[in-house]
Amino acid sequence: MKVLILGAGYGTRLEKDLKNDATGKYHHLIGVPKPLLPIGQYPLATHWLKDLADIKHIGGVYVVTNALNHSAFEAWASEWENVQLLCDGTTSNETRIGAVGCINLVVKHFNIQEDLLVIAGDTLFFHDVTLVDLIQAFQTFQHKDDKASMVVYVNCKDEEVHKYGILEVDESSRVTGFLEKPQSGETTSRKECPCFYFLSSHSLSLLSEFLEERKDQPLKARDATGNFIAFLSERKPVYATQISGRYDVGGLQSYIICNEHFQHEKL
Repeated sequence: MKVLILGAGYGTRLEKDLKNDATGKYHHLIGVPKPLLPIGQYPLATHWLKDLADIKHIGGVYVVTNALNHSAFEAWASEWENVQLLCDGTTSNETRIGAVGCINLVVKHFNIQEDLLVIAGDTLFFHDVTLVDLIQAFQTFQHKDDKASMVVYVNCKDEEVHKYGILEVDESSRVTGFLEKPQSGETTSRKECPCFYFLSSHSLSLLSEFLEERKDQPLKARDATGNFIAFLSERKPVYATQISGRYDVGGLQSYIICNEHFQHEKL
């Protein structure tokens, strides 16, 4: 299994929050890409690498970056022998190729033919969620169907449904639908699905197909990774497993909450 951390976004909402912060306490974070934000004792992405270091059958870790922040990632990655970087060549939020485009870029560039764990570069999980347990859950689904992919979900409140991608699943935990930021009345599901996907090797060829079908659509249709999960679940088996919670570092307030939590945890 390979691992890909998405780091090519531009964090525009967080950047705006930082510049507008009247306290000035967090101005030193302006320009820092989200995966490199200090969370507790380490940069955000380092938390994932430390967890991955204990898992023997991880065959390599890739991080996709943009051209604007690539040098910062190079300095960070110099401490990790198993990390390979790939720059998407973009320099602004307006010219970005989108998250699904970045996944496909890495798959093609490194000729990945194994299962691929995709992790959003602005996400961390609660401490009781372990990669070992999640990999075991993925392997259990694959024992039933070797073409299976797996996503995770967190139960959200009614008033939060419109903020997230929402999974619909059947009694066997197979994904039957994915709604991108629906209104609460559009679905009875409250299964919020973060960008953390175990993609089967059998699913990777569908990335190009997905992008080709949407090449003339607005970037949003290609950028939201949940749209690919919806596309994939109609063609290949995708299963879901629940986790207790996660931190999504979208803006300054969510960064503060995440950082304070990890400051008080013994890592």
